[in-house]
Amino acid sequence: MVHVPSLWMPILLAAALAFVASSVIHMVLGYHRKDFGGVADEDGLMDALRGFGIPPGDYSFPHAGSKEVMGSEEFREKWTRGPTGFMTLLPSRGPSDMGTQLVQWLVYCLVVSAFAGYVTGLALGPGTGYMEVFRMSSAVAFGGYGLAHLQRSIWYAQAWGTTARNVFDSLVYGLLTGGAFGWLWPA
Repeated sequence: MVHVPSLWMPILLAAALAFVASSVIHMVLGYHRKDFGGVADEDGLMDALRGFGIPPGDYSFPHAGSKEVMGSEEFREKWTRGPTGFMTLLPSRGPSDMGTQLVQWLVYCLVVSAFAGYVTGLALGPGTGYMEVFRMSSAVAFGGYGLAHLQRSIWYAQAWGTTARNVFDSLVYGLLTGGAFGWLWPA
């Protein structure tokens, strides 16, 4: 067994590698550019939504709010008539004001790396070979980064292509994490 505090270096390196890889994937490679579509009258839609004064958050429409409402004829009519959907509204900010989200992403990378280190440390002892450490920590990190993306397609109708790209990114982050742990695993 290897204790998490002795894995501080691979945890930090793995988080940094995943963070940098995600920056390269999203800013340089550009294969996520079509993950979201636009609407024909974007200004009209934004003006209309602004007029409702809806605070930032997640919304569904039609929204039942209770099991009784969901079973009502009126709700079924709204659902059938459409449109139906989910909507996330973000706080208004400048397009380059992503500092908070980047810090949260880095913290998330640290948490996934620490969890990968914890699970790998429970399963493998000091001096374990590179490939065994690589396989274990890569699998755990991939799970942490990638498997929840599938729920977006299952429950929220996110395009499966978008989900596949996100899962592929997660595989990259997982493999980088495995490489960091395999390289810096305690002797």
